[in-house]
Amino acid sequence: MTATVFKAEGLTKTYLTGDVAVHALRGVDLELFEGELSVMLGPSGSGKSTLLNILGGLDTATSGLARFKDLQLTGIGEHELTLYRRHHVGFVFQFYNLIPSLTALENVALVTEIADDPMRPEEALDLVALGERQNHFPAQMSGGEQQRVAIARAIAKRPEVLLCDEPTGALDSKTGVLVLEALTTVNRELNTTTAVITHNAETRKIAHRVFYFHDGRIARMEVNKQRLEPHEVKW
Repeated sequence: MTATVFKAEGLTKTYLTGDVAVHALRGVDLELFEGELSVMLGPSGSGKSTLLNILGGLDTATSGLARFKDLQLTGIGEHELTLYRRHHVGFVFQFYNLIPSLTALENVALVTEIADDPMRPEEALDLVALGERQNHFPAQMSGGEQQRVAIARAIAKRPEVLLCDEPTGALDSKTGVLVLEALTTVNRELNTTTAVITHNAETRKIAHRVFYFHDGRIARMEVNKQRLEPHEVKW
């Protein structure tokens, strides 16, 4: 049996916009397993990012339970959530958020300075096939290369989970494939539990499991009996 990394039960999230209640999550039940790469699909506003933010400790649920291994995420304080994010979670977003005045190596090294058991920044960049670009600044790199630097930065602290929100959203298909290859390499070689939000339905073919979101709920889940490599996906 593969260990459960995340478990959500009856998870809800309601935002108040003036007098209007917006139900972002409407009772989500979910399990994510150790070493699994999952893809989350669905239209904008269907709850994907809200769920990922709660699992990553960036947001809190209105009701229900969310657990990371033996740690109950729902109900703990901001300090505990900060420590949880620092020690266990890596994030990759659509926008790279690199520091322009630092090289790729220096951007990655920022994270390793506060991690308990980091890998060398050079090792993290090698893992995403950017070892030869380590001394380049963000302005000297393509969008795909900058996104791979962001992935290297996220994995350099050896997080147990990697949460990715539209990591290929700002990229063309050829560049997006390189980013997906970096994510699948990290998942395979480091056994990092990885969840990827995307609007590109074809990306589902690289996943172990696919979750389809609709109107704040998981409408269905499917298992890929035969996964494709990123370069085999037709965009």
